[in-house]
Amino acid sequence: MTDTGFSPDRIDTGTPHSARMYDWFLDGKDHYPVDADAARTVLGLFPGVKDTAWANREFMHRAARFVASRGVGQFLDVGTGIPTEPNLHQVVQAVDPAARVVYADNDPIVLRHAEALLHGTSEGRTAYVHADVREPEHIVAYAREHLDLTRPVGLSLIALLPFVTDEQDPHGIVRTLLEPLPSGSHLMISHVGTEFDPEVWERIAAVYRSGGTAVRARSQTEVARFFDGLELCAPGVVPATRWQPEPGMRVPGLQPVYVGVARKP
Repeated sequence: MTDTGFSPDRIDTGTPHSARMYDWFLDGKDHYPVDADAARTVLGLFPGVKDTAWANREFMHRAARFVASRGVGQFLDVGTGIPTEPNLHQVVQAVDPAARVVYADNDPIVLRHAEALLHGTSEGRTAYVHADVREPEHIVAYAREHLDLTRPVGLSLIALLPFVTDEQDPHGIVRTLLEPLPSGSHLMISHVGTEFDPEVWERIAAVYRSGGTAVRARSQTEVARFFDGLELCAPGVVPATRWQPEPGMRVPGLQPVYVGVARKP
């Protein structure tokens, strides 16, 4: 089932989009020349950006699997991005075939590929809504139609919050998304960090801004604030590859992305 509320017929192919640039970093094929050009510019500034993207993706896999193994059978993934297997529903339904997943994203090309996100297990359920995180009430309303909010939910905000500026109140948005979720729910976040190389980051941010996308890196302390009032799971807020690492990780080295998982008490 899907509820788009949007026609994908008019996709802006003249302006780079962060989700399509991310697809290029992951060696995907769902992007346009303008996205590839902007992504190559970022690669020139930060040659390790593809490793960073993969480290971020691998964290999502580990975190989603971890939360599902704790008995959470419902997930709300905001800022889904272009489908890249395994997607979140494939990860959690491997743990719990009956798991439900609601995806939300505001990129029309993700909408175009939403059907790929709606093929899960026969026991489980997936749904997709075209929505912007800056309207969290709309996302919550849709989630209520597909998830049982009397039971714990895993809220996934992977590589999303850097694209929410301070003026747009990212902490308020996270609180709005968390508020209706019951005790035992979990929050999963990944976020680019400022401390690794502030000068290079500012040049990268300028690339995104030139395409009309505001972006904001945050410090480890700032990222940790998103988990205020929650119970952080070990090892806390750390660089992506240091969060519960597993053998065979594609990217073992330190990457400039802070991540964390926390439980709502």
